[in-house]
Parts: sequence; structure tokens; C-alpha cells
Amino acid sequence: MGLIVGLTGSIGSGKTTAASMLKDLGAFIIDADLLCRKLVLPNRPAWEEIVETFGKTILMEDQNIDRAKLADVVFNDKEKKTLLENILHPKVIEEEMRLCRQILNEHPHALIVIDAALLIESGNYKKVDKVIVVTCDQETLVRRAMERSSLTREEAQLRIQNQMPQEEKVKKADFILENNGSRDDFQTQVEKLCMELKAAV
Repeated sequence: MGLIVGLTGSIGSGKTTAASMLKDLGAFIIDADLLCRKLVLPNRPAWEEIVETFGKTILMEDQNIDRAKLADVVFNDKEKKTLLENILHPKVIEEEMRLCRQILNEHPHALIVIDAALLIESGNYKKVDKVIVVTCDQETLVRRAMERSSLTREEAQLRIQNQMPQEEKVKKADFILENNGSRDDFQTQVEKLCMELKAAV
């Protein structure tokens, strides 16, 4: 029957690390961000809608969307951010579900993990069997966000503030992975949870 699990967490929480560990433990990983990048390639339906909505000024010379420029446009404008999400979320979710069906056809007892930063915001948490939220304290979030994306402290804090608060994400969680300690501690938590999830498949 398989098990479809949604994995989420704020920028800097360690969500991607958890996904990598789960993959090493035999889970099938569907990366929402990777799907999103493919869906906005030139002349794909999402690309066309985004260009129609935001104009050609967001395009680079090779017709690819300039992600940094688009992020600047939507980051400080909630209406434009919502417009972009309304274009992308349904298409990403549709592709995730298609991939889940494909995996389960070949591996009926698969543990599938959808790695998605906006799992809850997009409403996709309603389509999965279980939700994992990776959390850590605020200072660690800021530090990791700065390191990962070469941001200033102010930029990292702004990114975090613009996301759904961790406390809200936790309300939708079936499992919480706390990532305040060492990588080994985190690995132990992930391994224990993976065993529990596999037992439920």
C-alpha cells in the first residue's frame, strides 16, 4: 500500500539534510523545489503563465526566468506572492502525485517522502498520509540560513519572518524532528523515525 509522507521545515531547519538521510535509509524522495525549477523552464505552462502575469522583464537573455529578479518582485508584495503561488502550487502538487503513483506502481510498499518547504502553505499536507516538521531554535535558523544562502543576518531574518512560523507548522505535524544538536543526534532521530514509518507501510 505504501506510505506518502510530507517533509517540511523553515529555511535553515535541516529539512534537506533530513531528506538526504531518509534517502540513504531507502525512502523515495520527491523534491518539490526541483519539480518547481523544471515547471518554470521556457515554454512550459507555468513559464507561460508567469511571464504573462509578471512581464518579460523577469526573463534572462536565454528566456529562462531570473529567479532572483522574480523573488525580488514577489518578496515584498503579498498579492504578487499569492499570484505566483496560485500558478505554481497546483502544478507542483499534480506532478508530485503523478510521481507518487508511478513509484507505487513499481514499488507497492514504498516509503515516499515529499520534501517541500511550502507543504503546509500550499495545502499539500492534506494529500499525504503523515507530516514531518523539522524544527530548530531561532538563532540556529538564522545562522544556517546565512551560511546556506550567503545572506546577511538581516536578509536571513527577513526570509524567516516571511515564512509560516515554525509553531504553525508544528500544529500540522504527525512527527517532529528537532535539529538543535549535532548531526549525529539528528541522524539518530531520523533513523528511529524511518524505522517507525517503514513499519507502517
